[in-house]
Amino acid sequence: MLNSVISESITLESFLICVFAALVLGLLTALVFTAHGHHTGSLTLSLAMLPPVVALIIMLVNGNIGAGLAVAGTFALVRFRSVPGSAKEITGLFFAVSLGLACGMGYVAVAGIFFVIIALFLILLERLRFGQDNPGQRQLKITIPENLDYDGLFDDLLDEYAIEYELIRVRTTNMGTLYELTYNIRLRGRTISKEFIDQLRCRNGNLTVSCGRETERDMM
Repeated sequence: MLNSVISESITLESFLICVFAALVLGLLTALVFTAHGHHTGSLTLSLAMLPPVVALIIMLVNGNIGAGLAVAGTFALVRFRSVPGSAKEITGLFFAVSLGLACGMGYVAVAGIFFVIIALFLILLERLRFGQDNPGQRQLKITIPENLDYDGLFDDLLDEYAIEYELIRVRTTNMGTLYELTYNIRLRGRTISKEFIDQLRCRNGNLTVSCGRETERDMM
């Protein structure tokens, strides 16, 4: 059952089995990895197309000395994304490539079983919110004039509206005339209070205040 459908040479039957299996698995992979959260149309199309493309490459070089180089080259396909993607998107691309490799070598059953295992595992992790931030977790950025001493300036307000907080970054902006303070905070509720923002604005001279969820790009 788990043996390769390709014996010594590729036949029309084995070729069609591998390609159509890769097409189906590619479509299912795109559905699984884009079911939750924001994603682009190009990512969905890429996840669907990678398995059959990689499968064809592997079938064409199967049994040749260049097979090893082809395998390494297919994994380099993840570099085609011009905009840096999230860790989940990159994982999805590697997953699609691995399915294409399995189908290209004729191990259609192995690819199908592997897809089912990983898809169920991913859905389980999404349901359990594994690795996701606390609903009250936010990143707070406050701009202040250079003449203000930022040490402890907002501690009383943060004690009132946040369960915990930490000043993680201080940087100068506007040619050194302003400071931008970045805090990681955990709010007492799920929403950002307007009163909290208004009090911060009164304290920093009505300069910019932003409070939102931390993105992966912010952490880089």
